[in-house]
Amino acid sequence: MWRLGDTLLSFTNEAEKRQKRESLYIGLGELLKENSGERLELPTPNDVPAPEFIQKLANYLKENVDEITPPAWASIVKTGAHTQRPPENPDWWYVRCASLLRKIYIHGPIGIERLRAEYGGRKDFGVRPEHAVKAGGAIIRKALQQLENAGLVEKFQNKGRRITKEGRKLLEDIAEEVKKDLLKEIPELEKYQKSD
Repeated sequence: MWRLGDTLLSFTNEAEKRQKRESLYIGLGELLKENSGERLELPTPNDVPAPEFIQKLANYLKENVDEITPPAWASIVKTGAHTQRPPENPDWWYVRCASLLRKIYIHGPIGIERLRAEYGGRKDFGVRPEHAVKAGGAIIRKALQQLENAGLVEKFQNKGRRITKEGRKLLEDIAEEVKKDLLKEIPELEKYQKSD
């Protein structure tokens, strides 16, 4: 049974709660504007083009992270059953590690089987129809082990790998560098960065 006084009281409480929430959000926004002059928007790997980001990250991994080194078999191995030849790029191992880091950042936690499906492709069976096949698991597994030893990736429960705090910081720093480089090359992109 509803009484008029109870419903009026509940509407008043809801309105007060909403007003407090809105004032809290407005206060935080004004505080951020006062402290920084404008809103801080740090770029993430989602905000920059993937090819430039992966190449810059691969160069960083090659020069600065000693734990990541191509195995002895890296020069002769195919990346999956769907390819006919080994990769032509001599630094393909670092590119694959950088790509794995970006995928784990975006989709993580993610396991090896899903990563195999991501890196797979269509296998040509000659006259018969093509079918999707997964990539090789040894490459992905070995790369993830090296990234774990470097402290950029960690195992998460039974769900696969995820990015550590150090890995997240590294990826966001490189995304910021890529964004700055893009703004230097194409100054017209500046108008898309500002929001009122």
